[in-house]
Amino acid sequence: MVALPVQLFAATGEHPVRLHEIHIADSGRVEHRRFCRVEGREIPYEEVGRGFAMPDGNVVPLTDEDLARLPLPTKRVIEVVGFVPGQDIDPISYDKPYFAGPNGPGADRPYVLLVEALARTGYVGVSKIAIRSRERLALLRPRHGVLVVQTLLWADELRDPGDLAPSSPVTDRELELAETLIGSLPGIEESELQDGYGHALEQTDSADPRPASSSNSPPPPPGPPA
Repeated sequence: MVALPVQLFAATGEHPVRLHEIHIADSGRVEHRRFCRVEGREIPYEEVGRGFAMPDGNVVPLTDEDLARLPLPTKRVIEVVGFVPGQDIDPISYDKPYFAGPNGPGADRPYVLLVEALARTGYVGVSKIAIRSRERLALLRPRHGVLVVQTLLWADELRDPGDLAPSSPVTDRELELAETLIGSLPGIEESELQDGYGHALEQTDSADPRPASSSNSPPPPPGPPA
């Protein structure tokens, strides 16, 4: 088993199209408040905690101290449990990518050795790592001299497609034509692909500005995530 101390950095930055919920009558922004079902009242963020739901429906409260005491041997360390050819990992299990950097004295050399060895062999590392107090399965692969940690879904998080695949037969001639069509299409440059929906939405907003309601004053900054 190989253990490597690392620190993680976000490898992607999404640009989602942000649409807000509004009151149709006056375009006022809609707020979602924290409401206690037991007391029947709104509560402040300071009174919000976390709990684990048991199979019987009861909720066990958990404090930050409780979560910190959970047995997570992979906290701040990547624990490599094995190596496999990269094509053996089904991309459907890919979740979120991170860049990993060496963390701590003496970590640089093992880090470089692992990156170079993976690049030469074409293998990837299957590992465990703790992210946000949760142990995750992850794939380690090299990219431009940097170790990429690609978190994976657990096997029980993948759904069975059932009978979605149609059973219609196809002929060899049809397959040949399909392969010819695929081979005739040009390749792509990812940098040339754009978010057409987001661009169209921005054009719509700029072409049809509407006055903001007086109730749309900026909301107070939200507290840290629960």
